[in-house]
Amino acid sequence: MYKNYYKPRTILLIMAKTTTVSDIPIGVRLKQLYELQMIDSEIDQIKVVKGELPMIVSDLEDEIMGLNTRVSKLQDTITEMEKESSVHKINIKQSEDAIKKYEKQLDGVKNNREYDALNKEINLQRLEIQLSEKKMREFVDQVKAKKVTLDSVKERQVAKQAELEEKKLELAKIIEKTDKDESTLTIKSDKCRKKIETRLLHAYDTIRKRYRNGLAIVMVKRSACGGCFNQIPPQVQLEIAMHKKIIACEHCGRVLVDDLIQEVEA
Repeated sequence: MYKNYYKPRTILLIMAKTTTVSDIPIGVRLKQLYELQMIDSEIDQIKVVKGELPMIVSDLEDEIMGLNTRVSKLQDTITEMEKESSVHKINIKQSEDAIKKYEKQLDGVKNNREYDALNKEINLQRLEIQLSEKKMREFVDQVKAKKVTLDSVKERQVAKQAELEEKKLELAKIIEKTDKDESTLTIKSDKCRKKIETRLLHAYDTIRKRYRNGLAIVMVKRSACGGCFNQIPPQVQLEIAMHKKIIACEHCGRVLVDDLIQEVEA
């Protein structure tokens, strides 16, 4: 019924009885492949975890470096503004002293021309005071705003530093644990590989390399391939359940097994 439009790939290379390994029933071979896949998938997951955490730590270090730079720039800006404000404060004092001097000179003027000249100087100094006071008020507001921003950045800096230390500790623990786990799993994988025929292993490794998730042996779930999720016809599912052939998905090429594969007896 399904033969006309769905032709599952059958891996025939292991059918020839050329070695002692080839005498092993297909069901047992499938179980061995599935167990190898489970071990290799655990190793893959460890590599993913070890690969992600160093990136997280590196990103946090870069972010903290950026925050440090921003804090430094804000502090420099605040310092410069406070210096300029101090200059204006000095200018105000100098203008006030000049006004006092000119006002004292007014008492000794002898004509209107001298009087007008002194008044002009006094008005100019008063204008200077007004301009300096305006600048000082602006600097006070700007410095206040910059300090608020600085406090916020420093809070983020402290939080990110704490997060970095936490992630570094987590990374150290994971590396310590996963190195042991990976070593143990690698030994298991090597031991498992020795039970499987060379040509079948080659097919397994070839399929694994095609996919980022490294899945070469997948279980049929809800009538679909566990790798590409395309539907598997009932007739093909029956053949898979019989454990008489090694059948690959027509769509993605992954080897298909059923959920009873682990119950197969060696």
